[in-house]
Amino acid sequence: MKPKRQESVPQEDLFRMRLENLIDPRHELVRLAALIDWPVFEREFGAIHAEGPGQPPLPTRLMAGLTYLKHCFALSDEEIVERWCENPYWQHFCGEVFFRHALPCHPTSLTRWRKRVGEAGCEWLLTETIEAGKRAGAIRRQSFEKVIVDTTVQEKAVANPTDSRLLNTAREKLVEAAQREGIELRQSYARVGPQKQLQGGRYAHAKQYKRMRSAIRSLRTWLGRVIRDVERKATTPTPQLAQKLARAKRLHAQKRDDKNKLYAWHAPEVECIAKGKARKPYEFGVKVSLAVTAKEGFVVGARSMPGNPYDGHTLGEQLEQVEILTGVRPKQAFVDRGYRGAEVPDGCTMYVSGQKRGVTAALKRWIKRRSAIEPHIGHMKSDGLLGRCHLKGAEGDAMHAVLCGAGHNLRLLLNRLRAFLRLLYEWLVGGLQVSPA
Repeated sequence: MKPKRQESVPQEDLFRMRLENLIDPRHELVRLAALIDWPVFEREFGAIHAEGPGQPPLPTRLMAGLTYLKHCFALSDEEIVERWCENPYWQHFCGEVFFRHALPCHPTSLTRWRKRVGEAGCEWLLTETIEAGKRAGAIRRQSFEKVIVDTTVQEKAVANPTDSRLLNTAREKLVEAAQREGIELRQSYARVGPQKQLQGGRYAHAKQYKRMRSAIRSLRTWLGRVIRDVERKATTPTPQLAQKLARAKRLHAQKRDDKNKLYAWHAPEVECIAKGKARKPYEFGVKVSLAVTAKEGFVVGARSMPGNPYDGHTLGEQLEQVEILTGVRPKQAFVDRGYRGAEVPDGCTMYVSGQKRGVTAALKRWIKRRSAIEPHIGHMKSDGLLGRCHLKGAEGDAMHAVLCGAGHNLRLLLNRLRAFLRLLYEWLVGGLQVSPA
């Protein structure tokens, strides 16, 4: 069925308070809600809902508004749903007319809605924040011709990988899957496995590496025994058991210097990425390419790059996304030295940080401006949710990166609207003051 429609002029209710009587129309969230073209989401997301019997989906503006607020204020699905019923401005932003005391939906509804819209739907959410910035006068069309591109690591919600924990987790998951299929194992090592894992961690902490390696060898041996026992007794394994068995065999066989290693049992897409940071030599997640306008810092492109590619190989895809989202082909791209040798599309010129040849005085200032993307990435990680991704799979990584860009644009717009209101208030107060005689 199609989603429910929020009535624009609902029937009067004497027992409920209208939000327009509770809120300040000059508030930044009220003004931001007026800048967003909400009907565009109903038009673009209409195809994801099929006609037929069943419970009608929740209103599109409600789900889009909750997603915006979640990434703008860096909250989880549970927190945004619980705090929504306490904040009248959030309810007005999501299209409510009367103040509601009940929860708008279950937190899992946001998960299912994200899966329906996919990465393409998240890009529509990012595009509308860019259009809202144009309507607010915070960004001009000419600004899309100069962009700054850089990459960062979007860490996954996984623990720091250790051999002892991974081997013991693989054994436990494989035993659990085999018992669910009715396979009686010769030995499960349910008692000695966790004990040996704890011993390995303690030996590592005490820098007793010989004993630590002995504990890891024992865990690897026990995992191999369970794998062979399952293979002997499961003649026709189910797809779920076959998937866990293949993952356990991959973990059992991997070596220290292997390339395609498994770092997390529940997130096999996690990669180990080194960005040259002294404080954090290795980060476990996926590489994300970001593009912001060189002047205002608006995010005009965000895309996950699985496989840990070379930065220069991601530039063409990133500029293509910028052109799709903004409708303007960038003419100048400012990058750091990690992009040297990259191929750029026709009509666009790449300028590398520190470049001297063929650089005028004006271009030199723009090249120095390249480092402006670094604080924006920092704010997206500290004030937003880019620092840790809790969504599942590679598709979750892609959607999360785009939504973090949309949340950053909303924070920039809210700061601009809030500053404008503060200036207006100071001007009014200053104009009303009577000068002494």
